[in-house]
Amino acid sequence: MTLSSSSEVGNTFYQKVGCLFYSIAMADRSVHIKELDALKRIVRDQWLSLDDTEDEFGSDSAFQIEIVFDWLLEYEKEGADCFEKFEDFYHEHYSIFSPKVKKLILSTAHALASAFSGKNKSELVLLGKLELLLKKDR
Repeated sequence: MTLSSSSEVGNTFYQKVGCLFYSIAMADRSVHIKELDALKRIVRDQWLSLDDTEDEFGSDSAFQIEIVFDWLLEYEKEGADCFEKFEDFYHEHYSIFSPKVKKLILSTAHALASAFSGKNKSELVLLGKLELLLKKDR
């Protein structure tokens, strides 16, 4: 994936993806440790190899997903607000979301929703909303 020649856009991409995954995990108003563990495993297994974007500290930018997720959790942010932030970024930077990236986003979101007690109604609604967003043509 080529996010952009700008590492700032790349870092922001991963931060907004972290917001999205937090909103999925918070759909039922709480984040379970199994969801957190699943996120960390998936970031390491699938997201780190996506591109070579680095943050200002020289770390793989994909770690921004975890960093933002942890920050949002610590400060008990609203999941719905986080989904909207991802949605706004998606509309503004539509061109960096390749089919491969969209597929990885969806598979990660589904894995998070399934990590603890399967998918509940609120998670299914949010997953449906995400699928519709990613399927839209500009």
